[in-house]
Amino acid sequence: MKKIIAFAGSDSKTSINKQLVTYATTYIKDAEVLILDLNDYPLPTYSVNVETESGFPENAKLFLEQLKSADGFVISLAEHNNAYTAVFKSLMDWLSRLELKFFYNKPMLLMSTSPGERAAKSVFDMGYDRFPRHDAQIVSTFNLPSFNDNFKNGEVVDEQLNTKLIEAVTTFNSHLN
Repeated sequence: MKKIIAFAGSDSKTSINKQLVTYATTYIKDAEVLILDLNDYPLPTYSVNVETESGFPENAKLFLEQLKSADGFVISLAEHNNAYTAVFKSLMDWLSRLELKFFYNKPMLLMSTSPGERAAKSVFDMGYDRFPRHDAQIVSTFNLPSFNDNFKNGEVVDEQLNTKLIEAVTTFNSHLN
């Protein structure tokens, strides 16, 4: 059985991106889904000084092992000031120091959401541009605008947006075979 790693690029305990990831993975067929929480992998902010003085944090190594064990990824990016959250940026910095190509050319569904109409488009575009340099194979995408209006009771309530999400997950599923 295929193994999918899913997570949000956020450490918010009420992360709307984690809610979206969790919902999206309900449409994944014939695979084990493991939803990771960045709070379970606390890391110091990446710094050459920290790396030189202390080496690589164990949680960065553990997260990398999770990525290695996966057959695909579902990631939803949170946006802080039009960029990655600090916790996600630091995680990527640590991962890339351990192994530059940490997505291993495995299929990825890349998503984003925010309370605003742009659906975290700035950070989504950053990830869409950067992740292939870390060997991501982005096979499908989805952006959910106006989260608080379009997501209620654990699901996308706008019918057209939900159809687009199902299509994105279906495309992702087709690349797992």
